[in-house]
Amino acid sequence: MNAPIGVFDSGVGGLTVAREIMRQLPEESMIYFGDTARVPYGTKSKETIIRYSRQIVNFLLSKGVKAVVVACNTASALAMTELQREYVVPVIGMVQPGAVAAMRATKNKNIGIIGTPGTIKSGQYGKYLRQLDPKVTVVTKACPLFVPLVEEGLIDDRITEDMVSRYLREFRQYHIDSLILGCTHYPLLINPIQNFMGDQVTLVNPAYEAAKSLKQLLEENDLCAEKDHTAKYEYYVSDMADQFLTFADRVLPCRVDKVQPVKIENY
Repeated sequence: MNAPIGVFDSGVGGLTVAREIMRQLPEESMIYFGDTARVPYGTKSKETIIRYSRQIVNFLLSKGVKAVVVACNTASALAMTELQREYVVPVIGMVQPGAVAAMRATKNKNIGIIGTPGTIKSGQYGKYLRQLDPKVTVVTKACPLFVPLVEEGLIDDRITEDMVSRYLREFRQYHIDSLILGCTHYPLLINPIQNFMGDQVTLVNPAYEAAKSLKQLLEENDLCAEKDHTAKYEYYVSDMADQFLTFADRVLPCRVDKVQPVKIENY
């Protein structure tokens, strides 16, 4: 089935998920929507996130998508249950694939989670981890300044190293051996985070895990594109197309020539 996959995020961070889908499912077409007018989601209420997510899924369905990937940890944590209940199309998010991978990686059952204030406050990662193993110790930390640092392109900058140290140093006393990067921007900080945490800590990238889960979901539901299908990619935003293009050029393996604005409230 050659229909596209719909992918959405509160902004540009979900492009790390789009990148993984391109790598792992090169024959699949994709429609990406970034809600750049209403970013960030991490500071908004659950009701608002659910409303935004419904509008975006409605828009993606109007484009004929066969599955939806919620490439936003906050929306995955707060709106997933409603989306899966309300829509016939398969919907997958970040939380479940990330939690499963962290449980596979840990040896001492001490797992850390970093994310936006909204994701951390929701407690969804910890809740799912405890369902997998009630004996797990979960340590969480909101890291709100990581997103603006990434979007400013300050990935290998001294200021970013300082913020990584400030946010993550308390993890050391808990002897975690698995750390979930619970925001789609954070995989772009994988080097400074790994350098600070050390090689004994496995960094779990839910973007990579979600792409793996998507592949499995498409196979199980007989929704895979034909092997010789040439993938097409479309990009839509609710605002700030120029900034989106700049960020996309840094993240994606292919050039983005066109980004189309959408009045998402109409959906």
